[in-house]
Amino acid sequence: MKIKVLGPGCTNCKVLHETTQQALAELGLQAELEYVQDMDEIGKYIFATPGLVIDEEVVHQGKPLPNREKIRGWIESRKQ
Repeated sequence: MKIKVLGPGCTNCKVLHETTQQALAELGLQAELEYVQDMDEIGKYIFATPGLVIDEEVVHQGKPLPNREKIRGWIESRKQ
């Protein structure tokens, strides 16, 4: 599984990254977690930050930030 957190480095982006790490740890899953800050790359996926992409599918963008349970649900639904 490949997960991307998209954002320019703002506080909300960092919180989304940390929350995603926590969700993965709780699930005991290994995933490639990437924090993308390049605006050209971000623009390929979303228009409002922060964003979360799982296996090339945008699952969240903008505010309000999803909680850990919501992120866990997205991850669990894509487990192989």
